[in-house]
Amino acid sequence: MPPPTAGDLGVTLDDARATSSAAVPLGVLARIALRRNPKRAHLLVSTVLAKHLPTVPAVALAAGEALGALTADALDGGARWDARTAARLERVVRDATAGDQDRLGQATATSAAHRAATTLRTDLAAGRPEHPDALVLGFAETATALGALVAESLGARYLHSTRHAPSGAVPAAGFDEAHSHATTHRLLPSDPEWLPAGGTVVLVDDELSTGATARATIRELHALAPQRRWVVASLIDLRSPADTAATEELATEIGAPITVVALGRGRAVLPAGLPSAAADVVATHAVAPTGCGTNGVPDGRTGSGPTRASRPQTVTTTAAPATAVDRFGTPAQRVRLPRTDVEGTAQDVLAVLGALEAPAGGPRRVLVLGTEEHMHTPLVVADALRRRSDADVRFSTTTRSPVAVLDDPAWPIRSGIRFRSHDTTVDGTGERFAYNVRGFDAIVVLPEPGTDRALLDGDDGLLAALATAAPAVVLVDTPLATGSDRTAPRPLTGPSFGSYEPGDVTWLLQDLADAALEADTADRERAIQLEGANYAESLPVEYVPSDAYEALYRDALDRSADRIAEAVGIVTELVLQRRERPVLVSLARAGTPVGILMRRWAERRHGLQLDHYTASIVRGVGIDETALRWLADHHDPAQVVFVDGWTGKGAITRELTDALARFAESDGARFPDDLAVLADPAGCTTLHGTRDDYLVPSACLNSTVSGLVSRTVFNPTLTPADTFHGAKQYRQLAPRDHSRAFVATIADRFDAIADRVTAALDRAGPDADDARAVDWRGMRTVEVIGAEYGIDDLHLIKPGVGETTRVLLRRVPWQVLVRDPDDVDIAHVVALARERGVPVVTRPDLSYSCVGLIHPLGSRVAPAADGDVS
Repeated sequence: MPPPTAGDLGVTLDDARATSSAAVPLGVLARIALRRNPKRAHLLVSTVLAKHLPTVPAVALAAGEALGALTADALDGGARWDARTAARLERVVRDATAGDQDRLGQATATSAAHRAATTLRTDLAAGRPEHPDALVLGFAETATALGALVAESLGARYLHSTRHAPSGAVPAAGFDEAHSHATTHRLLPSDPEWLPAGGTVVLVDDELSTGATARATIRELHALAPQRRWVVASLIDLRSPADTAATEELATEIGAPITVVALGRGRAVLPAGLPSAAADVVATHAVAPTGCGTNGVPDGRTGSGPTRASRPQTVTTTAAPATAVDRFGTPAQRVRLPRTDVEGTAQDVLAVLGALEAPAGGPRRVLVLGTEEHMHTPLVVADALRRRSDADVRFSTTTRSPVAVLDDPAWPIRSGIRFRSHDTTVDGTGERFAYNVRGFDAIVVLPEPGTDRALLDGDDGLLAALATAAPAVVLVDTPLATGSDRTAPRPLTGPSFGSYEPGDVTWLLQDLADAALEADTADRERAIQLEGANYAESLPVEYVPSDAYEALYRDALDRSADRIAEAVGIVTELVLQRRERPVLVSLARAGTPVGILMRRWAERRHGLQLDHYTASIVRGVGIDETALRWLADHHDPAQVVFVDGWTGKGAITRELTDALARFAESDGARFPDDLAVLADPAGCTTLHGTRDDYLVPSACLNSTVSGLVSRTVFNPTLTPADTFHGAKQYRQLAPRDHSRAFVATIADRFDAIADRVTAALDRAGPDADDARAVDWRGMRTVEVIGAEYGIDDLHLIKPGVGETTRVLLRRVPWQVLVRDPDDVDIAHVVALARERGVPVVTRPDLSYSCVGLIHPLGSRVAPAADGDVS
């Protein structure tokens, strides 16, 4: 006889008291389970927390960032979280958990749910605020990752409570959680000034049952350092009216407002006699989690999963060092999460998984497993793993919670394992658990950084327990960071940086959000030409296009989408002919949307998911050598291909060749120097979609078609040796952002022009190499113009549509030469020039559509040359 359901026991979740249309239904955010705990019979198991239930990583991240948006609204009166956004999160969670009712642990995470959650995250990030003075406190063990996500969403400092007891540690504060199975929380900040008075503190938990723990924390911490305001943020708020009143009374008592925000609100209906009825169900129907060293059938599921006798393979891969900050807190300054080399770790794990024997039939199903309080870093690694592969990746963590295992579709916890704790905590070691970990082809486990491998081994250890559940176990061994490790460069990913979807690109850059870099265009030009400054030491003030100019961009995109899509297809196919598994490295920032489009072509037409990075190259400096070292550490340099939007006269092509030669001599890693571009009017690369000088629409705009990211910065003060070059993100321009729409518009044309790509490649035939030969025609043209106009510094001559656009947007333009002023491909150039009072000179003999001349300061030059001037 099957066990009774939660409804049969009279336990329900009631949304009736929810007062906002922007609330997510409780039944979507949580399911009801039973505890093995006499203090409380029931347990709400979150569908988005990724603690007890394996969850699509992007869904857990989206839920945490949604709570961050709701918290930000409470802090600054914004309107980021509304009914429409709540409905989007609800749909994402429903889609991701649709199959779980039938067979939890073996449901397929649909690609659509992953994509929808990722898009929601990107949209939430577009409105991300900056509250660097706030301190976020997450509650262990369940809300450690949730708190980190809220902190990152606010740009705030972060610390979470812990039950760990490291030798010699003296807690700065502590408090109890009366209803919990493990009650003692401690705060172990590394910074003695972790709690300045008069600020804002945000407490983050997964569930507010009564709010008693939050109130006790506020009372104790406010006594240590009185705060201006408090915010309590939770996924679910189940407080009674009396509990709400108690919070209001506390606010009056301490003289500071306490705001409570939650994604879902309501109450849990608990009938009288529930503890006794629940105990009967557990005694009659529950199966014990598999105990390590036993020979019984796991979880009471006859013949399900491997037993210990099968001795599945355990593989170890070493990730980049990580700090223990996730446990002990952060310094006083704002920090950016995550703190490990997430992309590199994901790449290493994929290599290990690829060497394992593939399961018979169907896609590989992978569980990434964190351990207790160590949730945030494993979660973002899981998401990176999902973005880099076509595997069905889920994420959850181990726990100290003793939950009843009821192997029935009506109950959420259907299997479990138990094992000896490998951590030293204030309540001793004891047993630990992991739930619903069966049905996966491989389990990738990421224990706390610095965990002694010996504590994971043994018949009663974690690895042996996992070996009863999956045919392969991969251990990611992450050492603790040393002082030198802490400065290792970390790539940036979305949605924390850039407005593209996280899977589109990884930025080998550092975020210079807090640096004052923008300078007046005229001042920058004088510094560059007369004082020897490099143009990358500062940034021009970002040009915000007018409505009329944006209309020109949209018109250009409509006219050229097919032509751009065809060029993307041609150049991508050429790259695939030369590389077995290309690694795309676009040159920031014009190359970034092109690299994204090439990646999407490879996926759409060939089912390949290519890695794509963006790195900085600066004329006179070369390509970022720290980025090259990172790439050499994580990929085969021979498979790398550098990507840009177009060529002008070929200066960057030569810069790339020279820089890569220097790097091969200094570091011994040799990267190919063939550059892939859409348009090559300069005749300097064989990897091109066309040699015509036509408008690539992304050249019309700056950051608003490049992920809201600035041009890159090389400034020794801000980007010292062994760090990435930098960039800024202009979030304030999010309402004008076309970045994702540009990529989507071109990608939507791929199928329609596929035959044209094939025909173009076929037409080249045996003479393809001759037709694509490098002839440096662009440089010859520039030399002629320089002689004619008396310009000695050829860097001041910018040929081609894209380069001329840059002159008008970033530099001090002198003249614009055009072949045909009525050419629709340069309508935006003519419009910009006239808007800025720059002479437009018609030169029918030009080999380019147009050429931009930067004003040569401090030198004698020829007058505005022959031709019609407008």
